[in-house]
Formats: sequence, structure tokens, C-alpha cells
Amino acid sequence: MADIDEAINNAGNNDFDIPPEVLDEIQHNIEEIIANFPVPEDNKLDVIKKINFMYSHTRHLSLTDSLTGLYNRRHLDSTLECEFLRAKRYNNNLSLAVIDIDFFKKVNDTYGHLCGDYILKETAYIIYDTFRKTDIVFRYGGEEFVVLLTETSPENAKIPLERLRCNIQNAKFRFKDKNLNITVSIGAASVNEDTESAGQLLDNADKALYEAKNSGRNKLIIF
Repeated sequence: MADIDEAINNAGNNDFDIPPEVLDEIQHNIEEIIANFPVPEDNKLDVIKKINFMYSHTRHLSLTDSLTGLYNRRHLDSTLECEFLRAKRYNNNLSLAVIDIDFFKKVNDTYGHLCGDYILKETAYIIYDTFRKTDIVFRYGGEEFVVLLTETSPENAKIPLERLRCNIQNAKFRFKDKNLNITVSIGAASVNEDTESAGQLLDNADKALYEAKNSGRNKLIIF
């Protein structure tokens, strides 16, 4: 029992890189093993409850980015595929945006990685706070974020994405005694009859982002 308690306490201090489907199988196998232990039923139930709690916590960690608390790249891969297939099957609107912090390397090089982490966390919060609860926000990697805007046409996606750009531009970023001006470039794309895969949707948004960054930054381009 003490070993389980220690594992639970340590779970929040590590980054997990275990696929969720593997965690599901581990949980199922452990519950079967405990059910056959020659111990009182009350003890079995207590152990199973603790393992289920630890499993839920660990599974959550395997899907989230430890710095920002947003969903991670792994969860994006599976979620995007599901949302894309749903959009195509039911002819629903689906838009995707890739958001990149402008000149982020310069921030790291000038003020250090602690400042960079601060900018990433603050930007992540602004992104999460700008969109609807039905939209899904991910840290894509480095200084890039992805937002899946469910049931959203290109025209309707433009409104919150432009609002996000302005929110970040106008935000008061302050690290130690330094005021920092941060902007983002955004590329977006939507599912249409020519979009053949989830990967193509993401690629289209990436192309729009490339155009935004190479035409001055701090702007939104929709593919």
C-alpha cells in the first residue's frame, strides 16, 4: 500500500511518455491481478481505487504538456484525425489554426530560458482563455500552438483568431523588471471538399502560417 501511495505522490513530478492505449491495458491487467489476491475484499477495493486514481492522473499527464498544461502533440494527432473524419462524414465545418510566437528565439537568447518559459505559459493561457470551451487547444511544439475550432467556418474562425492576435499584442508581458512586447503569427485552414486528410488540413494551415511570417509577422492568414 505504501508503494502505491508513493507512486501517486511522485506521478506529478514526471513527464510521461506512455501511449494512452498502453496505460489502458496496464490498468486492466492490474485490476485482474488484484482481484485474485488472497486478501480481504475491503483491502482489494481500496487498492483498486488508488490504482484507478493513479491511472487517471497518469493518463492525463500522458496527454498534456507539462509546461503549459495544454494538450500535447500526441493528443493532437489522435484528436485531429477523429474531428476530421467527423467533419467529412457529417459535412460539418472544422477549422484549424497554427499559432507561432514571433521572434521567440530572440527572447530566449536575450532574456534566458526562464523568460521563454514564462512567455510560453502566459501565451498558452491567453490562447486558452480566448476560445470557446468546445474548441481544443494544443501545444504543438516549441513556440507553436494549434487550435481546433469545431463547427466553425473560415469566416467565423477569423473573428476569434483576429481577437487572439490583438489580445496577445496588447497583453502586458513583464519578466522581472523588463516589459516585453509579444506578437504572434497565425495560419488557418478549414475542411472543404478538396481536403483529403487531417494531415492536409494541418499542412494547409502551416502554409498560411509561413506566408504570415514571411509577409511581416503579427498577422492572420487564412489558406
